[in-house]
Amino acid sequence: MSLFRRKKSGKVFPVKISTMDAELEFSLDYKATGQELFDLVCRTIGLREAWYCGLQYQDCKGYIAWLKLDKKVMEQPDVPKADPMHLLFLAKFYPEDVSEELVQEVTQHLFFLQVKQSILNMDIYCPPEASVLLASYAVQAKYGDYDESTYQPGMLASEELLPQRVIDQYKMTREMWEERIKDWYADHRGMSRDEAEMEYLKIAQDLDMCGVNYFQIFNAKESDLWLGVTNLGLNIYENENKLAPKIQFPWSEIRNISFDDKKFIIKTVDKSSNNFTFYSTKLRMNKLILDLCIGNHDLFMRRRKPDTMEVQQMKAQAKEEKLRRQIERSKLAREKQLREEVERDKAALEYRVGQYQEEVRLAKEALQRSEESAELLAEKAMVAEQEAMLLQQKAGEAESEVQRVKMAVIKTEEERHAMERKAGDTELMVHRMVEEAERRQQEAERLRTEVKQAREAEKEAKNKLIEFLNISVTEVKTSPTTYQPQQSAWQQPGYSAAVNSPYTPTMTNMNTQVVPDISPDLAALNLNMEDLTQSAYDLSTGVPGGVYMAQLSHFSVPNLSSNHHGYGHRYDLSSSQSHDLSRDMLGHNLMTGDDMEALSLEIEREKFEYLEKSKHLQDQLQTFKSEIDDLKLDEKVTELDKIHSQQKNEGENKYSTIQKVKRGSTTSRVAFFEEL
Repeated sequence: MSLFRRKKSGKVFPVKISTMDAELEFSLDYKATGQELFDLVCRTIGLREAWYCGLQYQDCKGYIAWLKLDKKVMEQPDVPKADPMHLLFLAKFYPEDVSEELVQEVTQHLFFLQVKQSILNMDIYCPPEASVLLASYAVQAKYGDYDESTYQPGMLASEELLPQRVIDQYKMTREMWEERIKDWYADHRGMSRDEAEMEYLKIAQDLDMCGVNYFQIFNAKESDLWLGVTNLGLNIYENENKLAPKIQFPWSEIRNISFDDKKFIIKTVDKSSNNFTFYSTKLRMNKLILDLCIGNHDLFMRRRKPDTMEVQQMKAQAKEEKLRRQIERSKLAREKQLREEVERDKAALEYRVGQYQEEVRLAKEALQRSEESAELLAEKAMVAEQEAMLLQQKAGEAESEVQRVKMAVIKTEEERHAMERKAGDTELMVHRMVEEAERRQQEAERLRTEVKQAREAEKEAKNKLIEFLNISVTEVKTSPTTYQPQQSAWQQPGYSAAVNSPYTPTMTNMNTQVVPDISPDLAALNLNMEDLTQSAYDLSTGVPGGVYMAQLSHFSVPNLSSNHHGYGHRYDLSSSQSHDLSRDMLGHNLMTGDDMEALSLEIEREKFEYLEKSKHLQDQLQTFKSEIDDLKLDEKVTELDKIHSQQKNEGENKYSTIQKVKRGSTTSRVAFFEEL
């Protein structure tokens, strides 16, 4: 029956659920149990790995508590009865290995947000160099690949990426921290959001305080200590050191857990050993400790049993989805590489077309200059002809004058002699004028010859320009390229271009030629630069432009409904029995044999790259630490910083410390606890 359906006699109350990235509101029936509300939230956000999470609230006295799933919500006295009732949906238990146990992306995302918030709130200690590395993965998960063209300085300065403790410890501005984060952020190119979040969690799970719930306790000697409830067992810490435990009791050694008022009693599997007893400050704290112990112990034993059918189905689906995404990413990478090659070839062709256009422009300018020179020579020839005609006219006038003088000679002898002398002078002058006219005539002939030669040179220049254009177009057409565009509208059947010219060269594999119009008498040359550019571009590519669209295949993953089981906890932890569960799974292949072989090679290559990257990452962290050590403010160094530095100098880490503190018999560790 739906929880949203109102009954005539029933009542509902509003509930507000806050996850790490969303706010959910429900109307819940007064008789609804915590399990019903929890299942409703899980169905809403699509979470199937529900065993890690719980509904948290703060009771009336300010203590953290978890909603009991087997009881009615309104009958739990510590739950605040506000309107609406406010609860937090958080991770209650942590996996031992995030990369192996977290199957769903939604589970991984919730853990990422919660761990990130705990680091920024300084609930989890994180060294400065690791904080910068984790911040770079957080930026990659939020913004995707680093793009130098769109990245703006100061973009990360406003983001909350580093713990305030780290910022205060160094004489570095926010811009300096941003530059350090950006350097590592650029190295994560090609990493998807879920991959970046998983890398974040892989690093965060190695932090000493990650996944540990701390409670103040004291032993029989009333020494102030810390109890750490983890996914591997119970840790005991000294009061000033929450990083390195002094003792650990694995869940496999614990048989029974109980408490009486403030006294907590833990019975071990070794019956010859004394009970592990400690005391807490508040009774409410004991209830929370017991709840966390039972849940962590159940998950500890569950991990060491065969997976349930539901988990097997989720892992099979997650594996298929991961393989499919890897194949898609490899295809996208290949398509991206091909696109980049095509873009490079296109840029090269455009550069060559630009060169050809520049050469055509220079040729047109030279041709224009030659035409101007020919016109100037023609004008000079015309002036020379006019001068020759004027000289001829003057010579005719002089000859007429000679005839008139000869007619006047018969009048008198004196006049005749005078006229003879005058005629001789006139003849001499006429002779000189005739010579000058002949000389001007020869010059006019020479100018006509030069004009004729200039026109022949113009004709030859036009022919050379046409030949140059044909050769350029042919070279562009035959240039090699890997880009095969689709037919454009110019190459569709039924479309043709007519060129009105007596000279129309044909070219192979082309339906359209762009050739300048040439008149037989070569009177003028009219070239359109836009037509020449378009012609060269069409011959180089075949179309004005090409568009590639990446076609991505989408697969639909079936939604498997989750089985809802209530948590049945027993105080006697040793009575848990294993169950034989079938590991057979139904599935289908999404890949062919060739794809599988290629994927296997890709996985091997990724493993090798991961090892190289891990070594490179450690070197980067060490180098970065050395660089910023000179900027550290000693007065801002905390006790945890000093303890971490000491552990690192001794070569200790989280897992080596755990292996060391659980050595020895249970009896010796209980005795050691009593002496703390």
